[in-house]
Amino acid sequence: MENELIEIRRKLKKYNQEHLLEHYEKLDEAHKKELIKQINNIDFSLIESLYKSTKKEEKNNEDKIEPIEYLDKFKLNDKYKYYENIGKQAIKERKLAAVTMAGGQGTRLGHDGPKGTYDIGLESHKSLFELLCDSLKEEGKKYGVTIPWFIMTSKENNESTIEFFNKNKNFGYEKDKNLFFFIQGELPMIDTEGKILINEDGLIKLAADGHGGIYESLVKSKMTEQMKHMGIEWVFIGGVDNCLVKMVDPVLMGIAIDNKVTVACKSIVKANPHEKVGVFCKRNGKPNVIEYSEITDEMAEATDENGELLYGESHVLCNLFSIEAVERMGAKPLPYHVAYKKAKYLNKEGEIVEPTSPNAYKFEAFLFDAFGEVDEMAVLRVKREEEFAPVKNADSAGVDCPSTAKELYTKYYNLDK
Repeated sequence: MENELIEIRRKLKKYNQEHLLEHYEKLDEAHKKELIKQINNIDFSLIESLYKSTKKEEKNNEDKIEPIEYLDKFKLNDKYKYYENIGKQAIKERKLAAVTMAGGQGTRLGHDGPKGTYDIGLESHKSLFELLCDSLKEEGKKYGVTIPWFIMTSKENNESTIEFFNKNKNFGYEKDKNLFFFIQGELPMIDTEGKILINEDGLIKLAADGHGGIYESLVKSKMTEQMKHMGIEWVFIGGVDNCLVKMVDPVLMGIAIDNKVTVACKSIVKANPHEKVGVFCKRNGKPNVIEYSEITDEMAEATDENGELLYGESHVLCNLFSIEAVERMGAKPLPYHVAYKKAKYLNKEGEIVEPTSPNAYKFEAFLFDAFGEVDEMAVLRVKREEEFAPVKNADSAGVDCPSTAKELYTKYYNLDK
């Protein structure tokens, strides 16, 4: 251990992070081991480059942005049945798995626990996890299969998520046969001087690496190997907070298979030209998602000959990938985006500091940044009221909140009759 500490101190000095061992001697043995493990797992050269990126001024973006072609699910006419039959066959052959990103906590909703355990207020008092599970089981029955379910947790909520599933008998799913849990990647948070923050417990302060970490997490946790062992060829990836998400969609699968693309995504048309959502586009000839802050008012309001918005297809985290695409995208980290956040930390004197304004950088990867890895992808427009009822805000916000999700869910499933 002494030799290891000497080597670690040398590494920390090289990257100007010696403070990480300031409270080492005060920790118990378990925490000492955990801290050493954390330090050994950190890519300090990456952290150094991420810090430098926070100091760079935004360059004028000269990317060529163009509209992307899409299909409207309800204007496919004769093609609807054609695509649907192709997808149905693949599902019956057990080629589809569902992945749910569930690493977040329900803090913004005033909920103490993983967001997936939140009750949106239905009479059944079912959690978001159970609502998604109900949908998966119902679809599986149609095709005489069980859809394997992979759930991405975070280090923060993994234990409590698994405990919740155990308490509820896994909602009828068989763990390690058709139900799998894996943990999202994390990156250290750093202060404005580039120093890695120390958490209240004396360990390194880590934060989830964003939904773009899904590919790398699936590969590193060997979940893609598990999928291939099970004969799975396609993976639907969605978020836990959309209680109307349709993870099993034969039409979407049929389109992907027939058009020989490795990525197929669902979109919903923007509520208005200036809705604050990312939209599908072509960036320098490759599929991409452009943030609302990146497009001009003129682009946002531009329409085609049918009066449809040219940049109107919102990305709603409902994406289908081939296993091959997931593995390729997970082979190298995506670019990270920086967020300036408030973060509690332990200072040099061993005091917990609780800032009143942002003081730290958090780094996240975005799932759609990997879209540029493919030459073509399919975009399928679906109806908002049928497939998108997110729970992102408290009811006081009045939008994308428990009450709006409950209303949409109730209406779609005719629960008010």
